[in-house]
Amino acid sequence: MKTLLQIDFPYSGPYGSEMSAAMAELAESIALEPGLVWKIWTENPAAGEAGGIYLFEDEASARQYLDKHRRRLEGFGVTGINAKVFGVNPALTAIDHGPV
Repeated sequence: MKTLLQIDFPYSGPYGSEMSAAMAELAESIALEPGLVWKIWTENPAAGEAGGIYLFEDEASARQYLDKHRRRLEGFGVTGINAKVFGVNPALTAIDHGPV
């Protein structure tokens, strides 16, 4: 079953085009993660948060990536990491134009 992973954490920047330049190499490595279908990068400068919404082929791939990414973030000194894993209902998602 396709699995959605939602991650957010405190982040003080950079945002926008500066974030794009700073994180391009990381984005390229994430694109190669086993089971990844897509990622949407999220940022909220007003709240001081960033993160992502990921779609994986299955729950095992999502959880494996979550473990890896949590260790990476903690290695950067990030605390307050929030993560949720959800199964995706493809029939209802298709009705609402979801890219699954």
